[in-house]
Amino acid sequence: MLDARARKEETRILLLEGIHESAVESFKAAGFKSIETEKRALDEEEIIKRLPDVDVLGIRSRTQITQRVLASPAAKELLVVGAFCIGTNQIDIKTATASGIPVFNGPYSNTRSVAEMVLGEIIMLLRGVPEKNAQLHRAVWQKGSPNSFEARGKKLGIIGYGNIGTQLGYLAEAVGMRVYFYDVVPKLPHGNVLPVPNLKKLLQDCDVITMHVPETPFTRGMIGAEQFATMKPGCVFINASRGSVVDIAALADALKSGRISGAAIDVFPEEPSCDGDAFCSPLQHLDNVILTPHIAGSTQEAQVHIGEEVSEKLINYVQFGSTNMSVNFPQVSLHGLPGRHRVLHVHKNIPGVMSAINGVFSDLHVNIAGQYLQTNQAIGYAVTDVESEFSADALSKLQAAPGTIRVRVIS
Repeated sequence: MLDARARKEETRILLLEGIHESAVESFKAAGFKSIETEKRALDEEEIIKRLPDVDVLGIRSRTQITQRVLASPAAKELLVVGAFCIGTNQIDIKTATASGIPVFNGPYSNTRSVAEMVLGEIIMLLRGVPEKNAQLHRAVWQKGSPNSFEARGKKLGIIGYGNIGTQLGYLAEAVGMRVYFYDVVPKLPHGNVLPVPNLKKLLQDCDVITMHVPETPFTRGMIGAEQFATMKPGCVFINASRGSVVDIAALADALKSGRISGAAIDVFPEEPSCDGDAFCSPLQHLDNVILTPHIAGSTQEAQVHIGEEVSEKLINYVQFGSTNMSVNFPQVSLHGLPGRHRVLHVHKNIPGVMSAINGVFSDLHVNIAGQYLQTNQAIGYAVTDVESEFSADALSKLQAAPGTIRVRVIS
């Protein structure tokens, strides 16, 4: 695809799913004028209908950006996609990459919000508060506390020691818990947190198990009947990561048998698409379970931060071509335009592309002020700052370079 020159006044931005106003404010402050917002998610057909008028698309977790969406003619003007959330499973990353469309997300913005909620649930479950609360709602007074415990001194096992797992470790240590973690990737422990060599040992030894893993083929169905049977009797279990990683029916059985003393679940294998839709789960009507509708990261502070973080990345890409922190593009950090024009060339990662690009510049007597190239397994991203005027002929010849996916010029 041959993109037009990017101008802030002409760039069309669509933000879906009630993305926080902080994102709109960031775009306006950067000089962007055409910003549309929608409070709801759009289905596949609606997205395709809207895309011809969109350069920058912002979504949250419900809108599905599928292969059909990205490969449709409607997406030919789409420059970039921003996921105003942590995950990007709702986006076909492979097709986005092949189409020359970078994807950005907000992996750090709601870290504290999730960690705080999980710590609160740990304390409530150890004290048996959900069950006492349910009994009082049924007018039953049970003041005894045979199954009520302090968090201090208990062993917390964190599965997935990433941003959230690390933050939770800090908070849990502050209330006196002994913290352990298991991760498939070696991680540097923080504070007094200790790594555990395998998942089985973590499940056997810890009083509380909490999940903080991404959704991958490896993690799908990671915790099921076998793992619940391995857990320490009376263990507390929490999942605030992805719904697909836990067998909910097996968890319900473990809770009913007493093997697991309590659970808090914020994510589910299947979730309603809209607020107000019916929700059904085997965990409903169990007094020792906290159920929340995927809100662990949904605080006002987190939404403000996500709006600011992701919009800044989108602005930097549109204005400067910076792909820093993109989930699918080679990382090039750029600010300002030192030449008259900046040429962004996305291409398949094959030999000979840079030679062809520079041959075009040389043949047309275009002076290069600076040049950057980064690659990943799939694509290369070449950024060239030029001091000369840049013609339609130059654009056409760059488009004809071997392996070219997309060319864009920023003036």
